[in-house]
Amino acid sequence: MIAMITQEFASQFAQDWIESWNAHDLERILEHYSDDFEMSSTLIVTLMSIPSGSLKGKDKIRAYWQKGLERRPALKFRLLKITFGVDTIAIHGDAETGRNFVEWFFFDDKHKIVKSLAHHDEIII
Repeated sequence: MIAMITQEFASQFAQDWIESWNAHDLERILEHYSDDFEMSSTLIVTLMSIPSGSLKGKDKIRAYWQKGLERRPALKFRLLKITFGVDTIAIHGDAETGRNFVEWFFFDDKHKIVKSLAHHDEIII
């Protein structure tokens, strides 16, 4: 079954996702994701030395995000734009550095993220 994404859900999700990151609340961030979700990002290559750029499962991704938050204690995101599809949401934002990102989220039928793809205009760790 597909989790039909509505504009209302996309807006609420994006706002809470940004607020969770800005609070540096790792457990709140992880509440948006399924236990075995997969994430791909060039930052995984850079920060974790994983050539595939992908991690799977909350425990592995928790360690990656914890490391990133520790390296960037002033990290703050600003929401610029939200787009959505049948079972996806894309967030376009920027960080306190002024660098832009787009992150794609794929949802299951319980509105939990099963996969995310992060795109950055420049890599800063």
